[in-house]
Parts: sequence; structure tokens; C-alpha cells
Amino acid sequence: MKKYSFFLLVILPFFFGCKNDKKQEVASRVAELPFYNSPTFTPKWLDKKSNELKGFHKIPDFKLTNQNGEIITQKTFENKIYVTDFFFTTCPGICPMMTKNMTMVQEAFKNDNEVLMLSHSVTPTIDSVPQLKKYALEKQIGNNWHLVTGNKKEIYDLGRQWYFVEEDLGEPKGLDDFLHTENFILIDKNKHIRGIYNGLNKNSVEQLIADINTLKLE
Repeated sequence: MKKYSFFLLVILPFFFGCKNDKKQEVASRVAELPFYNSPTFTPKWLDKKSNELKGFHKIPDFKLTNQNGEIITQKTFENKIYVTDFFFTTCPGICPMMTKNMTMVQEAFKNDNEVLMLSHSVTPTIDSVPQLKKYALEKQIGNNWHLVTGNKKEIYDLGRQWYFVEEDLGEPKGLDDFLHTENFILIDKNKHIRGIYNGLNKNSVEQLIADINTLKLE
């Protein structure tokens, strides 16, 4: 009987200790997310009814084509929250990890019609619709995630002038300067930028998922 009691004293605390060590779901850092309107990503804390929001930085309309040959515009994202990034299918470096981490977002919101993902190819002449489709099948990319190709200038202008995904502040870049970044950008239903995240960092992507849930409450 003493041996049995000793076993319970040793094993049960260990069992419950392990149970309590289970990773907790990441919570959003704030009750409301800030707004951003410049490459410095200086947060702007604005009231949703503020007149300043009327003229605040928004993502403009665009016209691109996804992996299914469908035309994708801002109409596709009407009343949607979306996460965007820039990649290319033949990238041997950071893109595979970015795609893997974006899959975390896809999985978290796979049954949520309110959240979409948008990945722009920075080598659109190489990444044709069939090439994007092949990549989508290989990476198990679902219907809530659009891989898009199109006019290179439009894609690069969107990345640099509107999503602010590159960090080379003050350095003007042209169409011949390759656009390559690990950043994920969070866009709200009104086309405002609400967050920037390191797409190579799993913890940062978990924070992105938490922030999306915060944004859904607005």
C-alpha cells in the first residue's frame, strides 16, 4: 500500500504538471488594432468613426488572375479580411517557409468565409496560371487562398507603394529591382492596413492569427 501511495505522489503531480504546460492560444496584443499609412509602419490609433479615416491610406483596386484562371479584384475581397504577401513558385529561399506559415492562417480560418489570403507572384512571366495551379496543388492551397499573376508593374507598385512590404526606406526602386520580402500584411474590410508580420517566424504568424480574430470583432 505504501508503494502504491508513493507511486501516486510521484506520478500524479507530473501528469497534471504536463497538462498545465500545454501551450496556450496566443492572444492579441491589444483590444483594437492600429492603422498604418506609411513604410515606417508607425501605428495610428484612430476611432472607427474618425473623419481622418475617410481619407486614410487604402489599398486601391487591382485586376489580377488567380491559380484557377479567375479574375481577382477588390470586389473579391468585399467585406473580407485578408492577409497578403509576395512570393514566386521557383523561389529556393524564403518562399517555401512563407508558404508553410501562411498555411497556418489557411488552416485557422478554413471554415471562415470572412477571411482570405492573397499571394502575389513577383515573377509573373514565369508564374503562369498553370504554374500557379501546379504549386497550389503541391502545397494543398484551398479556395480561401488566391495565388495571383498579372502585370508586373501593377504587382510591384502594389507591393511597394500600397502594401509597403519592403524595408529599404528612402531608397527608390524601379521595375528591374527585384521585389523580395518575408512580410505578411493584414488588411481589414475597409482596405486599411492593420498589421505587418514576419512570415518566416511562426510566433509572428500565430500573433497574426490572434489579431485577425480581434479584427473580426470590430
